[in-house]
Amino acid sequence: MFKDQRYLNYNAAGFRQDLIAGITVGIVAIPLGMAFAIASGVKPEYGLYTTIIAGLLVALLGGSRFQIAGPTGAFIPILLAIVLQYGYEDLLIAGFLAGIILVVMSFLGVSSLIHFVPRSVTIGFTAGIAVIIFTGQFQNFFGLTGVEKKEFFHESMTEIARQFHTVNTFSILTAVIGLAVIFILPKISKKIPVLLVALLIPTICSILFFPGKIETIGTAYGGIPQHLPAFHFPQITLSKLVNLWQPALIIAALGAIESLLSAVVADGMKSNLPKHDSKKELFGQGIANIVTPLFGGIPATGAIARTATNIGSGAVSPISGVIQSLFVLAFLLLFAPYASYIPLAAMAPILMYVAWNMSSRKAFVQIASLRSGDSIVLLTTFLLTIFVNLTIAVEVGILLAALSFLRKMSGSLDIKQSKLSDVEKYKLSEDDEEDLIKFKLSGPLFFGTAKYFEDRYPELLKLDQKTIILDMKNVTAIDATGEAALSALLDEARQRNKRLIFKKVPPEKVNLFKRSGLYEKIGKDNFFML
Repeated sequence: MFKDQRYLNYNAAGFRQDLIAGITVGIVAIPLGMAFAIASGVKPEYGLYTTIIAGLLVALLGGSRFQIAGPTGAFIPILLAIVLQYGYEDLLIAGFLAGIILVVMSFLGVSSLIHFVPRSVTIGFTAGIAVIIFTGQFQNFFGLTGVEKKEFFHESMTEIARQFHTVNTFSILTAVIGLAVIFILPKISKKIPVLLVALLIPTICSILFFPGKIETIGTAYGGIPQHLPAFHFPQITLSKLVNLWQPALIIAALGAIESLLSAVVADGMKSNLPKHDSKKELFGQGIANIVTPLFGGIPATGAIARTATNIGSGAVSPISGVIQSLFVLAFLLLFAPYASYIPLAAMAPILMYVAWNMSSRKAFVQIASLRSGDSIVLLTTFLLTIFVNLTIAVEVGILLAALSFLRKMSGSLDIKQSKLSDVEKYKLSEDDEEDLIKFKLSGPLFFGTAKYFEDRYPELLKLDQKTIILDMKNVTAIDATGEAALSALLDEARQRNKRLIFKKVPPEKVNLFKRSGLYEKIGKDNFFML
């Protein structure tokens, strides 16, 4: 393990720093792990199991020096939808399959493709997820009873409105106390773990001043077991594979995006150190998501906020991630019974705070104000995430972004008549240089610009000159559609008894022409490289 570059020059002083950082992140991870699990529709202890197991495996096997993995807010809408539609057991299977997909992605080098997901799509679905998380806490914030969990946003809001007459004043008071701690405590001291204190103070107040008046983890879930669960391999059947492959794929894709984004953020915070290994990071995330469901844990990925906390607390190696997991394990073994007293209303402001921070408000407003194709992609992805689901939102968002890109690229091919050089006049004119005309092509000639190129045929061929030079030095790309357009131009030119000369075609494109047969059709004598 210590041959890993992430442990370069590791020593006792580094371990002391990792110890402090690991404990600090562990304190933050405990309330978040339970809160994310509850919001995902499962028991709070499953969030702790995920924090322990996934955090440990990603620290040991991942490609980032500082990555902290565990349950995250981004997964909440997906996991809740799976639980409501299929149940907890199938959620474990979906997480297991997602882990396998992530491992395969690491070997296929898919990590580089993640960078091609447009920012308008990621900001759109992240903001949509933030809205879902924030509004999803209304039930606990107001202490509503009899609220049935629904898969779709509008159904959930209708259900909350229908049951709003059951509002609990004590729940509101508890939530407001927690919210006040979250906003006031950082102004007093940034070293105090605000989320843990925001959980403890409302809990103590509810125990002292109005015991039994609001719902707690104990009354809602029966408390938290004081041990890790036994190994259990989920029963995977062909029908379950058919039903769960798509949720598993979106879990894997979102997990890859979030973990690599978190690793990039970590690289930026420690720019003097070697960058993360993307393939290794996806491999570590994959193994973590394969193993975690076998012990009851939910899907996990790199957590940007906890990773940033880890770096800010002085971490120097992945050992801090290991210590974080061991700290949460110690909490589970020693203090799990006391978690039964935590009110659900105390967890609501924590998740609302997380949602507010992950909403990317400034970036959202900036892109939306552009009133461009990116704005349409952003708003479409945002609304589909909220009102339909994340899977459809990402698919449609990427499709719209691709169409917007093609629309922009369709005008990027430039065709201009240019002056003949002396060499061209000397080498290519047989009797009369007036028979020569040259056009300069710049930009990509592909399926997005082929129609524009075809529309220019009459302009290229209508003049009296018998020989047409196409200067292709600045053609950046040619695909099969671009080749077909050139072939069609060649056919039309020959019908009009005109000769096409291709000048300065880059070697790689000449090889492409040879493989497709276009080189022979053009003829060796019609390539001019000077």
